[in-house]
Parts: sequence; structure tokens; C-alpha cells
Amino acid sequence: MEFFCYHRDRPGSLPLREELGEAHWAYMDRYEAELIARGPTFADDGETPTGSVHIVDLPDAAAARAFAFDEPNYQAGAYRDVLVRRWRNLLGRTMWEFPGGRTGGKRYLVLGLGPGDGADLDVPGARQDELIAYGPLLSDDGAVWVGTAALVRAADAGAARAVLTPERYAAIEVHDWEFGGRR
Repeated sequence: MEFFCYHRDRPGSLPLREELGEAHWAYMDRYEAELIARGPTFADDGETPTGSVHIVDLPDAAAARAFAFDEPNYQAGAYRDVLVRRWRNLLGRTMWEFPGGRTGGKRYLVLGLGPGDGADLDVPGARQDELIAYGPLLSDDGAVWVGTAALVRAADAGAARAVLTPERYAAIEVHDWEFGGRR
């Protein structure tokens, strides 16, 4: 089962994150084979971390919660909250298989959240070559759509937001994002 995890930083937690950098890396190394995508999000300055995205394939919701909440930065209080949702990998690949590679162009996390009927349940054909990861956010049992999460290469935040149908969501968030993992 695939899960989307987004740890959002607590204000002022950068020194703690820096202190725990190696512990975070070592923890993620244990999940290398299960990771579909990963990487930090940033504030508008493009340098200050605001969160950490992990899309991971794990046996069940309990394993996903353990993955999210046993993470060293979370345990130390660096994060203010964590979003953990079932997710479906509509591209069928990992971020490392993205044809555009790790570099070149701006990268974004786009989160569309909202109640109602599912929206954007198919991969947008016109943007397929810019999508790094794409899929619906689902309830724990996978039966109810609660949003959409995408990692996308785009010219700017507005172009990234356009990957989703705005009127179908209660809110859409766009965050600067970059490929994570050891280099």
C-alpha cells in the first residue's frame, strides 16, 4: 500500500533539524527500497525548510503511521504536524525514474484537499512529462477520496497549481520542493 507523508516544520526548528540530520538520513536509509519519492519543502526564500515529503510503499496503515511518527525529527519535536494518507501511484514509477532527472527547472509539491466526489483521478495528459509523482489522497481503507498530491516540475507556483482543477478543492497548497535522498 502506498502512503503520502508530509511532515510540516514547527517554526524555529531548523537548528534541531540540522542537529538531527544524520539521524534522519540513517532512519530513511532503512526504507530505501520502499520510498517512491522524498524531499524537503521550502519557504518563499527557497532556502528555509518548511517540511519533508515522503511517499512510501508499506504493508498497511499501522506501518505508515510508525514510519511517520518514529522519524527522529518528529520524535524530537521538529515538526508541528504530520499528514499521513493512503495514496495511489498513478504514474507507476519512483521519482528516480522521472525522465526529467533530479535537476533542471523548479519543483513543487501541490496538495489539493477537499471533500466531495473525487477530482483529478486521472493523470493529466498535457502535463505528464512534468509530473514527478501524482495520485489521489485516500482514507485509510482506500475507499474515500480526500484530495490529490503531486510533485511537479513547473515554471512557477501558478503553473504548478494548474495541474489540479481549482474549483474541485476546498484548498490547494503549493510548496517549493526538491528531490531528497543522499546524493
